[in-house]
Amino acid sequence: MNDRLYIFDTTLRDGEQVPGCQLNTVEKIQVAKALEQLGVDVIEAGFPISSPGDFNSVIEISKAVTWPVICALTRAVEKDIDVAFEALKYAKHKRIHTGIGTSDEHILYKFNSTREEILERAVAATKYAKRFIDDVEFYCEDAGRTDNEYLAQVVEAVIKAGATVVNIPDTTGYCLPQEYAEKIKYLKEHVDGIDRAIISTHCHNDLGMATANSLSGVMAGARQVEVTVNGIGERAGNTSLEEIAMILKCHKGLDIDTNINTTKIYPTSRMVSSLMNMPIQPNKAIVGRNAFAHSSGIHQDGVLKNVHTYEIIDPKDVGIDDNSIVLTARSGRAALKHRLHVNGVDLDEHKLDKIYEKFLLLADQKKEVNDADVLMLAGADMADAHAVKLDFLQVTTGKGVKSVASIGLDISGQKFEAAASGNGPVDAAIKALKKIIMKQMTLKEFTIQAISKGSDDVGKVHMQVEYNGSLYYGFGANTDIVTASVEAYIDCINKFKKEDE
Repeated sequence: MNDRLYIFDTTLRDGEQVPGCQLNTVEKIQVAKALEQLGVDVIEAGFPISSPGDFNSVIEISKAVTWPVICALTRAVEKDIDVAFEALKYAKHKRIHTGIGTSDEHILYKFNSTREEILERAVAATKYAKRFIDDVEFYCEDAGRTDNEYLAQVVEAVIKAGATVVNIPDTTGYCLPQEYAEKIKYLKEHVDGIDRAIISTHCHNDLGMATANSLSGVMAGARQVEVTVNGIGERAGNTSLEEIAMILKCHKGLDIDTNINTTKIYPTSRMVSSLMNMPIQPNKAIVGRNAFAHSSGIHQDGVLKNVHTYEIIDPKDVGIDDNSIVLTARSGRAALKHRLHVNGVDLDEHKLDKIYEKFLLLADQKKEVNDADVLMLAGADMADAHAVKLDFLQVTTGKGVKSVASIGLDISGQKFEAAASGNGPVDAAIKALKKIIMKQMTLKEFTIQAISKGSDDVGKVHMQVEYNGSLYYGFGANTDIVTASVEAYIDCINKFKKEDE
């Protein structure tokens, strides 16, 4: 009988800490339900004490999800644990995830403390959490740089205090796979009572080794992996859920099973990418646009003769439909609804009608509408509720002439127009926009990314704007990149306008 590996998903906690990727509660529930269908065992729903929004999200996710364990993160602080327990009150299966830094770097510079004091705080937090919930996970932050002997002392102490899972994070992504495996092996051999707890991996990708380190930890005895969809997360990201799931599916000789329904991987990946406005790099393993593309003549010849010559994964195993319905201006609502469903988005008839109208406009501009376009349309539907909307945009530009833009905005039902010249069409359009808004805003970041291939495809624009000392992230998508840029800027404005009200 194969060993069971538990999948702990932290997309809604660690993954959501990426700047510009914050979700509202409704969106978090949508992701949580998709994770439940995907088959994850534990959903880390948030850090309740960090904000009222996180607290409310944990409550609502607890109500919406049935069988996975709902986990809430805390520091080794009693107040954090109190708030986490309150947020988990509706969860059918609940877990408190508490912990503290154990590396000398954290002990000396973050806490200005000693190893002895940190050990006492770790035990006290575990015991306190155990008063509320049987299932308590303890994380040894920066375990990757913690010496093994002291790490073993902490792990043994928290297990005796009641921890059911011990998390060994490579917080900075520093470890080499062999080093991380040796760390897990050392704990297995030197911690009294280690058989009473599950060892968990939590690896970051700063040096590109998150998946390799997690797998090495599993092969050394860890039986829980902490992952995110698409490998999103702070800095370079976390271990990728889809990579771990498919490695174990492909390498059956490892005799390790997960509960993941791999056919749900692709739609979940696309849904998370769309909701978080986080494009997936084309060459991303498993879910990237090019993951199953073959451009080399030798590769193409081999694949045509026998798919197994160059493909170790059947695209259908991850939910990619080889026989995708092609959407054009002649496609009906049923075809659009099907493609949305395949990509993890299910809408009521009213919302579908609204998106279908936008789909027809887009289909008139493009020969074919692809899945990325469909997800963009579903995400853009949220803009209808914004106070500031783009009415029209007209730009004159070209070589040897000054770019001029005329813009019309609808602000809470009132119409405004302005014009301006600038150093290029985007600069002219934003200057015209600022004439209407009249706020002191500074553009800090401006990124353009094509969703797919071809001159008629939709481009995505990500912006970061500073206003009153705070940073706001905006997103826009359109076949016209100047319009997408203006929409991204308006998205930023709507976010700080909402806070001003």
